[in-house]
Amino acid sequence: MNESSAPVAAPDAPTLVAPATWRSIDFISDLHLAEDTPNGVQAWSDYLDGTAADAVFILGDLFDVWVGDDSRHEGFEARCAAVLARGSAKRALAFMAGNRDFLLGDEMLQACSVLRLHDPTVLSAFGQRVLLTHGDAWCVADAPYQQFRRQVRDPVWQAQALAQSLPQRRAVAQHMRSESERHLASRTGPWVDVDSPTALHMMRTAQTPTLIHGHTHRPGSDTLAPGFIRHVLSDWDLDHGGESRAEVLRWQGGDFMRLPLSQARAATP
Repeated sequence: MNESSAPVAAPDAPTLVAPATWRSIDFISDLHLAEDTPNGVQAWSDYLDGTAADAVFILGDLFDVWVGDDSRHEGFEARCAAVLARGSAKRALAFMAGNRDFLLGDEMLQACSVLRLHDPTVLSAFGQRVLLTHGDAWCVADAPYQQFRRQVRDPVWQAQALAQSLPQRRAVAQHMRSESERHLASRTGPWVDVDSPTALHMMRTAQTPTLIHGHTHRPGSDTLAPGFIRHVLSDWDLDHGGESRAEVLRWQGGDFMRLPLSQARAATP
């Protein structure tokens, strides 16, 4: 796709102005927390308890699946709600829905004192403007996924899904999770990234030279065009064997720093 084929108009991106008292902001995404990721849940809990940042922005897929805010009263979800509430009592927390936890609603966020982020959002801090998105909506080459995304983001579809009993929703979610794992294991086609022309169009429209997103599980930073840079957040994987991965992107004005969890919990340098 070339740049001329980017959308004519970008969706509205509201601007969040950071308080002048903030000195450090952390960005995380794609933790995919679940009942069977105890190491990840504990690491996330320890991180929120001890991070040196004044604010933590969670850019989607905090949970591997979220079946509705009424689930927060028991079990795994209740434990996670307690972690969020405890974390928000110490510093500002903000959440943007991802492709796995799109049913996480305002009831849950308000109960935990977590700010809802529109996708995309412009963050104005330290005299700069940064564009934030989960990233899945801009993977435009993945046509089947985009069709699925439109379906599950439809308010009517969501209302119908949430009208089912909690056990029914849990069963459906488990099936969808299994199907997703099977699909990923059998995928043979090319890896789909955020579409660069689309990203550049959004950045220029929002007047933001810096983009931060997750979703792709390919952490790194690269220049999309002269004067336009993106930072891709790390996914977290501490439970599935192999090399563990968990990283925080920290912004204190100026350059962005990629920190391991141990350093993110340490005193601000």
